[in-house]
Parts: sequence; C-alpha cells; structure tokens
Amino acid sequence: MNKDIQTQSTTPNAKKPEAEVITGSEILIRSLLAEGVDTLFGYPGGAIMPVFDALYDHKNEIKHILVRHEQGAVHAAQGYARVSEKVGVALVTSGPGATNTITGITDAMMDSTPLVVISGQVSSALLGSDAFQEADVIGVTQPITKWAYQVRRVEDIAWAVSRAFYIASSGRPGPVVLDIAKDAQINSCEYAYQKTTFLRSYQPVPDIEDENIRKAAELINSAKKPLALIGQGVILGKAEDEIRAFIDKANIPFASTILGLSAIPSDHPLNFGMLGMHGNVAPNMMTNECDVLIAIGMRFDDRVTGDLKTYARQAKVIHFDIDIAEMDKNVKTTVKVVGDAKHTIPRVTDLLENRSRDEWISQFDPYVQKEYDCIIQNELFPENGGEIKMGEVVNKVTEATGNQAVCVTDVGQHQMMSTRYFKYTKSRSMVTSGGLGTMGFGLPAGIGAKYGAPDRTICIFVGDGGLQMTMQEFGTIMEYDIDVKIILLNNNYLGMVRQWQELFFDERYSETHLKNPDFIKVADAYNIKGRKVTKREELDDAVNEMLNHKGAYLLEVVVETKGMVYPMVPAGGSVTNILLGNGHKL
Repeated sequence: MNKDIQTQSTTPNAKKPEAEVITGSEILIRSLLAEGVDTLFGYPGGAIMPVFDALYDHKNEIKHILVRHEQGAVHAAQGYARVSEKVGVALVTSGPGATNTITGITDAMMDSTPLVVISGQVSSALLGSDAFQEADVIGVTQPITKWAYQVRRVEDIAWAVSRAFYIASSGRPGPVVLDIAKDAQINSCEYAYQKTTFLRSYQPVPDIEDENIRKAAELINSAKKPLALIGQGVILGKAEDEIRAFIDKANIPFASTILGLSAIPSDHPLNFGMLGMHGNVAPNMMTNECDVLIAIGMRFDDRVTGDLKTYARQAKVIHFDIDIAEMDKNVKTTVKVVGDAKHTIPRVTDLLENRSRDEWISQFDPYVQKEYDCIIQNELFPENGGEIKMGEVVNKVTEATGNQAVCVTDVGQHQMMSTRYFKYTKSRSMVTSGGLGTMGFGLPAGIGAKYGAPDRTICIFVGDGGLQMTMQEFGTIMEYDIDVKIILLNNNYLGMVRQWQELFFDERYSETHLKNPDFIKVADAYNIKGRKVTKREELDDAVNEMLNHKGAYLLEVVVETKGMVYPMVPAGGSVTNILLGNGHKL
C-alpha cells in the first residue's frame, strides 16, 4: 500500500489537494501563529477591525492584551521581547492608532528590540486621498525601522509576515512595520505559509574573518591592563556563557552598559559595575588607564564615552559587534571583529592564555572604595536620618527578592538609581529605555515583561513624572489582573531635569516641580492595592507586604525632594571628569 501511495503521489497527472481559500485577516492570524506568536498587545479601530474579527475565533491559541493607548502596546511588546527572547507584536488601527506607536518604534530601533508592529490602513483605492484616518505610515516609519512595508494585496500578507519576523529577529534585531490595507484584510486567496530563512542582499550575520580573530587574541594576550565593556549585544546574541568563559580565562575586569547589565551576575569578582554618565567610578577612570579596551556588543554611545577627544586615547581598541556600521562610527578601532558574539568570542577564547592580572585589577580598588565612602554608603545606608533616599529603596527591594527579580524602569533619576543599585543573578533582568530615554516606558514595558516571563517577579521602578505619561495602563493591569510590583519613587519633581538645573542652570528650577495627585487613590480606583511610605522605619514592612501580595501592588515612597544622582560625568566631558557631590573629589 505504501508503494501504491508513493506511486500515486508522484504521478504527474495526480490531482493535488485543493489549497484552502481564506480571508486576508485569517491569513494574518494564521501566519502569526506559524511564527510562534502567543501574545499580542493592541487596540482596535475601523481599519484593523477585520483582523480583530478573525482574532475572535483564535482566542484559545493567541492571547490579545487590550492596552489603553497604542504607545502602551508597543512598550508592552518591547518588555515582552526583552525578557522572552521572542519577537514582540503590536496590533493597531490606521491614522492616530499608527502614529501613536512612533515613540515605541523609535525606542525599539535605538535599543535593538525585535518587534513587528501591524497597523491597519484605509482601502487601497483610497490611498493618497486624505481619507478618514489615513496617514502615510510607511513614510513616517521608514527612518525608524529595519523594514517598513505596505500590504495592498491579500496575496502578499503571508509573504510579508514571514519576511517581517525574519528581519526583526535576525542579525542586529529591530522593529518592522507592516501597514495592511483594509481591502487586503477582507479579500480572500489561497493560504500557504513558508518561513523566510534567506533574503538576497541581506546578510544578518557577517562572515567571520580568521585574521581578525587571531589579531584580537594576540592583542589581549599581550595586554597588561585590559578592560572589557559588555553591551546588550551579548544578551541579544545569547552569548552570556561564552562571555563569561572569555572573561574568566583571561582574567579581564569588565563593566557593562545600562542595557548590558545582567549579562553576567552582579557578584562576579571581575564585575566593576556600570559604565557611563552615572556609572561607577572605577571602570570610568580605568577606561583612560587600560592598554587594551575590548568592546563587546555595544555602540560607544555618547553617554558612555563622554568627550571622544579624551576617551581611551592611550588604549588599543578591539570592537566585537554584529553590525559593521558601528565599527569606527564613534571610536576608532585597532581590530574589528564583525560577527555574532556567540560565535566570535569562543574562537578568540580558544587562543587566549591564562594570565594573572592581579596587579592591574588591584588598581580598581581605591576607586571602588572612594565611591563607596563618598556616595554609596550614604545612599544605601543613611545614618543621619532625613528623607528617604532612592538608592536605599532600590537596595531593599532587590535584597528582598534575593536579586532574582526583573527590574523594569521608567526614565529619570529613579532609572539611574535602579541601574546602579539593583542586583542581578539571571540574564534579561534589566528592561529600560536606553538610547531614546522614553519617559512613560516603565509601566507598559513592565506589563509586557510579565507576559514574557510569567514565572518571574517584575519590579517596575517609576518616577512621578514618567508614571503620569502612561498611567492609563493601570486599566490594563486591572482588566487582566497582572501581577506586577510598581515602586513609585516620588519627589514631586522632574528629578533629572531638576538636577541639571541645579548643577548647570544656577538653580533656576523652570517648570520641573510637579503638583501630583493622590497616587494611592488613583491605584485604588483601578483595584490595585497600594501603600504610601513617608517614614524610613515603615519601608522594610512595606516592601515585604508588596512582594507577598498576590496581584498588582503600588508602593509609593516619598523620597528626598532634591536628591542627586552621583557620581556624574557632565555631558560632553571626559569620563574621568567625575562629580562625586557633597564636596567630595577624586
């Protein structure tokens, strides 16, 4: 019988099974399922309504989270992608629905977050006529995406989805926009889905050059004072184990960019913290002392380098990155190793010699001690009473979670305090807006992170300014009973702007003081349990209550009104020109 079936199936005139003819909306949903999508974040409207109608029949296969604003949909998709290793997906309507996603798309492009944002569009016959809720979505999003494509024919939907997911997730990840005309959603055609694994003229992972591998290893082996800079590319490339083996074998001290935090546990003996404007003193100072600077999966952002004219001028620079466009863009390199860190780093590690660099590493210690004595001790363990400090709140929360939680932040002083003092034992434990610095990011990103990592505790640190930009997402938390822990560090100011006004604008506090609502009452209106803490002695109990509560919780802590984030490298200054505050000097 098997032989007969085989003969029948290979007979030229055998009748092929008929392909299923379905609507474009159904094709879209099935294509998303074929890509393994299990969660969508979206908001319906007229031009995307056929897709939402098709979604109605797939409720058991794909979960849709109804946000309260389209910006929240994209930020939630970002949070989901950052912790889950999957592509985040947002689904919105045309016109204002699509334009409301622009901030999140730009943020994802800056931070290399894999997203597919799907917007409805007016029918193809109406394109260019200024129809109701028509916007040139492709024209707007092309500069801020890896790929933006308008689908006008039902026959192109499956093809476009397959291509979108491949582009978003491969190479250096990023956002893709699909703008689908309404008639393409309604019309029907035969459905077949084929995953994209190759695109002509698109090489997401460059070929590795053996000569550069050898040169990098030789340079590291000859180095007396190497320093490694760990960026988010390590996490995106799933190269955490490979980087750790590299660091351990060569005994190289390292520090991380904000987005690279958590790639290696905080307590690793060679981990000297965070780089940049509010980073740790030791790695910033030693950047200008090392003889070989090894940058891995980072782009030499200006908040890391400060003044390029004075940045690591004494060092030979090795740059590992998957994106050749980053090579020599900001910092001139001695050796360029283009490729996926998961593949390039092990090849270099194989050529490395075991070296004891204790004398070099010991040179970090005085700076570590100086920072602790002048800043950290008073920030985390204040002895003179006074107002509660942001750093001590962050420290109590991370310790109470056993350093196991995911830290999600908004943008501002609380963000810098969170990235400085939260501790990590697992990768993908820091979700923040790095390149764009988007206020309002924290709350919706935390919602997405909970869906991306449902078994992990999600701690969302927000300020009173940023929270009010996307506070409507309390409604999403209420509707779906999302278990996130929100820590509001409230100083009644736009704190970071106020800090700059104090330091660089003669204390002229222009439009930075905030008259705020009763946040606990607002949370209560959304059935979110909350507690406000104004006294230090209440803090431990409140943190434990929050973490032990089943469900969402808002912990509002009234922190010092005019607190400062130190250390600080003034914008455009040398990374060694570090302000310690309170009259302290290096």
